[in-house]
Amino acid sequence: MPNSPHRQTVFRETIEQFIKERLDTKLAKLAPEDPKRDTLLEQYAFEAWLNDAARRVAQIQAVTHTLKPIHPDARGTNLFRSPTSLDSQTEAGSHALPADFSVDIVGNAAALDVYKLLKLRVDDRSLLDWMQDGDPDLTAALSTDPAQALGWIDAFTRLPHPRGGGLTSHTLAKQLYWLTGDDPCDDGQYQLLAPLYASSLAHAVFQTINEDRFGEATKAARKAKREHRDHESGYREHPNLAVQKFGGTKPQNISQLNSERGGKNYLLASLPPSWKTRAVQAPWHRDSVFPGLGRRGAVRETLNELRAFLLSDAPQNVDTRNRVDALTDTLIDELVNFAHPLQATLPPAWTREPECRLVEVEQLWLDPGRATAALTDDAEFIAAWQQMDWPAEIGKRFGNWLNTQLGERLPLGDIEGRHWRDELLLHEGWAGTLHRQRKQVDAPTYMPVRGAL
Repeated sequence: MPNSPHRQTVFRETIEQFIKERLDTKLAKLAPEDPKRDTLLEQYAFEAWLNDAARRVAQIQAVTHTLKPIHPDARGTNLFRSPTSLDSQTEAGSHALPADFSVDIVGNAAALDVYKLLKLRVDDRSLLDWMQDGDPDLTAALSTDPAQALGWIDAFTRLPHPRGGGLTSHTLAKQLYWLTGDDPCDDGQYQLLAPLYASSLAHAVFQTINEDRFGEATKAARKAKREHRDHESGYREHPNLAVQKFGGTKPQNISQLNSERGGKNYLLASLPPSWKTRAVQAPWHRDSVFPGLGRRGAVRETLNELRAFLLSDAPQNVDTRNRVDALTDTLIDELVNFAHPLQATLPPAWTREPECRLVEVEQLWLDPGRATAALTDDAEFIAAWQQMDWPAEIGKRFGNWLNTQLGERLPLGDIEGRHWRDELLLHEGWAGTLHRQRKQVDAPTYMPVRGAL
């Protein structure tokens, strides 16, 4: 039974206003004395228009996956699948759409006004939603004859239902055979798939990218960047974006959402990355590379985190030790990554150039190719590299550097420096790289650490 005369009035006035606006648009094109005006007035009377709309709604269908984007002349099944009815996946897909996702409409473009009626919102829900719930106030607002109102509602709520005749495809639609078993020679182990266009998902992607490109927040963030100012939020860019158009000059012939997009559909770039590798620069005219290590962004962030944690007076327990060890490992990873391009990219014996002023122990570390170049006047360097004293010296320099970076507020000294050194020498990345280098020239791999500090 109806519950609220006020809600009935709201429903009725919402529908009447929609019909009136469409009528006014038609009448505005006619002269006052045009005899077609009387015909329009009859057609756009409340009951007459709803009767006609209930008949025409069978010409359209609410869908989420459409066929015509595959080929505009294809005829076959379109599907409506709400996101909640789909299996959850880790990949992006229609299952990830929000509850208020956009429903698409396919069919006779001349009947799209029926869907616009059903999209009208009352109390933040569409008329179609209220109809599907069997709302008694909406039923009463449609007609004083319950049978007539329920007949209209039955017609309108069939909008998302699949059309009769079963699932069908078309010669212009894409089809592929998918092997579901283990024997590709057995025709019975194939499933015929007919891909459809995920229209609701494509619309959500289009709206998101448009907001990223043209939204007010994006414009403000870009303006702040040009003016070298801070901004409360960043912005997203979509490089190498492509636009695919469906429907030509009549995008409404594809679907309602395609018409709203003007036929435009974004295609994200599906390309291998194009790396822009800068040439490795030798560390000329400096006596150590450790200051350069400290200027790397990831190193600064890790140092700040480690410093803050040590200053927090954390309890001396396993969790604290694990946290410190993890941050130290991150720093050593950065050290290994920092050294690798110098070791692997620069020509062997680059440290012999007069521009190289690195201390000898760092030359031994960063120029392993010089030890295998077998230059006749470089026997002293080769012998020093073959001995395993210098890795511990690098560990010592790393420990001293880390103590200095963590600052004067922390009481760090020789004990901590030895700890950092040992962490480096036992680190898998550091030790593994060194072990491979030594085995290539049949050099001893044992690394003495005594006496290094």
